[in-house]
Amino acid sequence: MQTDIDPRSLIGRKAFDRNGDKIGTVDEVYLDDATGVPEWAAVRTGLFSRDAFVPLEPSKVVEDSLRVPYDRSLIKEAPDFGVGRHLSPEQELQLYHHYGLDISSPAPDRDFGRLAGEDPA
Repeated sequence: MQTDIDPRSLIGRKAFDRNGDKIGTVDEVYLDDATGVPEWAAVRTGLFSRDAFVPLEPSKVVEDSLRVPYDRSLIKEAPDFGVGRHLSPEQELQLYHHYGLDISSPAPDRDFGRLAGEDPA
């Protein structure tokens, strides 16, 4: 993910899958608690007003849209945790597994998935 992008600027952008099919619109951006780097985007898919979490790494911002390098069907099958809340370490690990991403073992007390604009606790 381009780290020079303001995470709030992603909200409202259209998101597309690896084939160029529209997934939906970015609803929220979640930051890594330890680094402050944008890590996940919640994309409103339009299916029953559901948000699907997508990883921002290795996604790219192209022109005015977010390009996610996964098939639309995989994205729509992502675990649904709702939006507006902090992602627990267990929820984030479920997302990593869903997308087949490799993650080094986090420290047991590490928090994940702070919302952009949310103050760290």
